[in-house]
Amino acid sequence: MIEIIVPSPGESITQVQIANWLVEDGEIVERDQEIVEIDSDKATFPLSSPVDGILTTNIEEGETVAVGAVIATVEELEVKKGTEEQRDTGTTSSITRNVISSEAKQHDSPHTSNVSHLTSHDLNATPLAKKIIEEKEITYSAITAAFPGKKITRKEINAFIANRKETKNEFAFSGDRTEERKKLSPLRLKLAERLVAVKNDTAMLTTFNEINMRKVLEAKEKYTDILKEEFGVGIGLISLFTKAATQALQEHPQVNSMMDGDELITPNYVDMGIAVSAPKGLMVPVIRNTESLSLIEIEIYIKELAEKARNNRISIDDLKGGTFTITNGGVFGNLMSTPILNPPQSGILGMHKIMDRPVAINNKVEIQPMMYTALSYDHRIIDGKDAVEFLIKIKELIEEPEIMLTADEDLNRILLDI
Repeated sequence: MIEIIVPSPGESITQVQIANWLVEDGEIVERDQEIVEIDSDKATFPLSSPVDGILTTNIEEGETVAVGAVIATVEELEVKKGTEEQRDTGTTSSITRNVISSEAKQHDSPHTSNVSHLTSHDLNATPLAKKIIEEKEITYSAITAAFPGKKITRKEINAFIANRKETKNEFAFSGDRTEERKKLSPLRLKLAERLVAVKNDTAMLTTFNEINMRKVLEAKEKYTDILKEEFGVGIGLISLFTKAATQALQEHPQVNSMMDGDELITPNYVDMGIAVSAPKGLMVPVIRNTESLSLIEIEIYIKELAEKARNNRISIDDLKGGTFTITNGGVFGNLMSTPILNPPQSGILGMHKIMDRPVAINNKVEIQPMMYTALSYDHRIIDGKDAVEFLIKIKELIEEPEIMLTADEDLNRILLDI
């Protein structure tokens, strides 16, 4: 056996790639016949066989090997008298090929060989392929039947294994495998475009806090029936958070700001966007000047806009503008999330599911209805300090609803809008 070793193509090169085998594994090669092309960082060069013999390859095309590695061997053929003269005329190779071809036909004949009793020596496969066959415990008859008359390489083995897995899956899964394909609506496409733009064009961060909802839920239960009888609407959590966020925005105007080129715009008003899940996708209708609206007026506006969105009657004017947005994933059972900004706004408040949890109150552990809140904000405009203080202000207002407007006003008068 003569080893074919990768020579060094240069001082700085330690690895090369097997670009192309010019002779197939198991074929006869002549002395000085080029058998493989090697790719290096600097050039492509061929390697030749040093003797007449049968080539056995160890490496697949495309693989990277180290300089000095053995990539093939040549089993030298016995040379009889007069072969020097025959080699010059090319007769030795042709005679040897005929002999080996004849032997191969005898091995392939059904009278002399049975495919179910193939051995590793009989299999027309590369050494690497034979190794994989042994590791995967594949029978030689199965792989030969799958690729009749073809030289087996790693590529064929991988295809055989993949096909076997798919065949197994056909028996494992018997459910419906049909698919439905339809075009995305323009709204969904635009929404996708805007969401990707937010990720690319802003420095979005999110800060979290939690709120004890006990007093708000008590007030909601106490006044809902009274308000429905008087105004046709009850007290919703969205309207309470809208009122709290409006007041917090007035105390932290930076959160109500937005960028326009190289300028910072800070409105003296609050136009609150309320995220609504509609049949055609997420919509954010806007309530104008919430700083001048009472709690009941905000609730009426929210109810009207939500009905218009659900009935696909929302107008472009209803969706225009907005300086801040509130989204409530809690209605779907979401415990915590990172809401994404609604450009060009710089902040969005995320409400979540209310869950009873043990909390420490006056050095005692009590079960209280708690809600996680999240504020996502554009860090280019809003500093972390402003974001945290804004979220804490909302927490204070929701946990003590009697100070929602002013500390000296009575809660009954505030909620009843007297």
